[in-house]
Amino acid sequence: MSFYTFRPVANGLGTDHPIPDLPFVDDSHLPTDPRAIEAVGRKEGGSTWGRQDNVPRSEGWAAFTTDAERTDLAWYVRFHPGHGRSVMLVRDDDASLQHQTFVWDMPTALAFRAGGYWWDGAFWYRPAQIFDSAAERIVARAVPGATTVTAADLLDSAADASRARILTVAEFDLDAPAPRQWLNDLALWAQRRNGGKPLDECVVRLAAPELSGDQLISAAEMAQIADIEPSTFRAYTARGEAGVPEPQATVSGRNAWSRPVAMDWVEQRKRSWESVQDAVAVDHAGVPVATGVSELWTRYTNIMFGRLWSRGDFRQRWALRWRTEERVRQVAQDLGWSVAGNLANIVPMEELAFTIKHAILDEIASSQQLDRDTGKTGPEVASWEFHGINFRIAKMLDWLIRHNPASGQNVIADVIGEAQDRFGVPRHVTVNTISTALSLDGKLDEKTLDEFLNRALPVAE
Repeated sequence: MSFYTFRPVANGLGTDHPIPDLPFVDDSHLPTDPRAIEAVGRKEGGSTWGRQDNVPRSEGWAAFTTDAERTDLAWYVRFHPGHGRSVMLVRDDDASLQHQTFVWDMPTALAFRAGGYWWDGAFWYRPAQIFDSAAERIVARAVPGATTVTAADLLDSAADASRARILTVAEFDLDAPAPRQWLNDLALWAQRRNGGKPLDECVVRLAAPELSGDQLISAAEMAQIADIEPSTFRAYTARGEAGVPEPQATVSGRNAWSRPVAMDWVEQRKRSWESVQDAVAVDHAGVPVATGVSELWTRYTNIMFGRLWSRGDFRQRWALRWRTEERVRQVAQDLGWSVAGNLANIVPMEELAFTIKHAILDEIASSQQLDRDTGKTGPEVASWEFHGINFRIAKMLDWLIRHNPASGQNVIADVIGEAQDRFGVPRHVTVNTISTALSLDGKLDEKTLDEFLNRALPVAE
């Protein structure tokens, strides 16, 4: 999972926060009002688009529009009343994704740098990779020793505005290399901009110990940390799979990442549905399947075999060349898989998961009500380590985990989040409630259960 996947292609001249190494493009034709920006691209029957939204849980607004002349490009503006505006030129196909990130996924983010490191107006945070599934929000991990580098810090006598130029949209070339002397462009931007934030408040870069050159790691080291082959990592990167984070830098033409970003990526991979599936998977006839599915497969293979082979009237229907126990068992195994592998179409998994979630929440609410009815209130009750769960409900959660681990993971996250929000139950209490119930009444062995919970439980706050 990665919440930063877009790459702006140029800075607007009216931006307060220039993105390093991107050219500057004249945006004087762009309206300043968000509704007017949206209106530029909203034309009936056309291939252009525009949108504006106030940003929830933050201040200001965000808007984008397809450029009136270059429909392959779009302008994106993020405005904050205290920190100014970022104006970026992006590929038109990326505009909606960028809007999703700024408005809904990461509403407090005002600027992104170094492959997804982000700034909220006060602090810098690492690229958003860790998702708290219980609270349903991104985990913000602050960058130790981060320093904001402003335009005022970078502009000195060595920057020569006379050797730079501001491009028009028509002149801008998507395939052109990055400016070789970007500080000259920055100097010209400082001369040509009309108003905006003071230069010492214009964010350009961040500096941090973990981003220094000697701390960055290669693709091979990323693969080593993730315990995968370098070729697998290269394939992930080439195909945009597995949520591989954007690199923090390019060194001699090779991508490089910060080690903390790599560690966050590995942590999130551990909580992915694929990893959770692996935690309770067993090998069945050379196929890795969830332990419950394996049990179901075996059960129905035996049932089918019993009918096809053990009953003489059925066995007589087989041609002589196929009338052997081994061949009939192969057919029975295939028929058994047609049941076990089709379980999601037999059992309504989403509806079952929803029912189990609310059954567990009801048990927690009933336990709290019993405490109130018996006069058990106060800090000593609040500090109890777990609530009791009816063994039938625990068995159903265990069944869901063994047959559909990803659904079980979702139920656990939802219960932890809602128990905290609705009933004020601390996370560790709900975690102990669920783990105790599964340990007492579930069928998973202790090692498998521990491995599943280690991967499935939401990240600690």
